Parts: sequence; structure tokens; C-alpha cells
Amino acid sequence: MKIAPGADHAGFELKERVKRYLLGKGLAVDDHGTSSAQSVDYPDYAFFVAEQVAAGNAEYGILVCGTGIGMAIAANKVHGIRAAHVTSELEAQLSREHNDANVSGHCAR
Repeated sequence: MKIAPGADHAGFELKERVKRYLLGKGLAVDDHGTSSAQSVDYPDYAFFVAEQVAAGNAEYGILVCGTGIGMAIAANKVHGIRAAHVTSELEAQLSREHNDANVSGHCAR
């Protein structure tokens, strides 16, 4: 299974921790940036991750920004993406089980 994480500058640190966790679990990770805490435009990263998932290059996407809301909204603009803003393990589980979410948006705070 391949996971595509992406983040803006606010989510960079959490994305890096998530990436290390996924790699430690033996999952393939295709990191789509950003690569620092320098200010960037979050929609660029949300679209890129969403396009990779929609194209089948990754099974799931994980997006991190200041709130997780903007990333999820931007990702949902891509055909075939069902992005959910999740704030707990239960919401993540239910978004998969009940909504077939293939991208999740998370708050970096």
C-alpha cells in the first residue's frame, strides 16, 4: 500500500512525523511536500496529493495544514476524491467505513 502525504508550512512538522511512522510500519510513502516550514500555498499541495490518489499512484492521501479544513476542501475539488477533515481516530475510521474517504485532512496544532 502506498500513502501520499502532503502539507503546507504549518503542517510540515506533523507530516514528517506521520511519514516516519508510516515508514516504520513498512508502508510505501510518496511524500508530496512541502519540504520545509517556509510559507507556501496549501492548495498546491492538496491538489497534487489528490491528483496522485485519483490517478491510482497512491491508495490514500494524508494532508496536514493549520486546520486541516482548507486542505480537505481543496482536495475535494479533484474528481474521484472523497476527502474528510478528521480530528480523531474515530472520525478517521468512520470516514473510511461510512464515506469511503480516500484522503484525510488534519490539523497541525
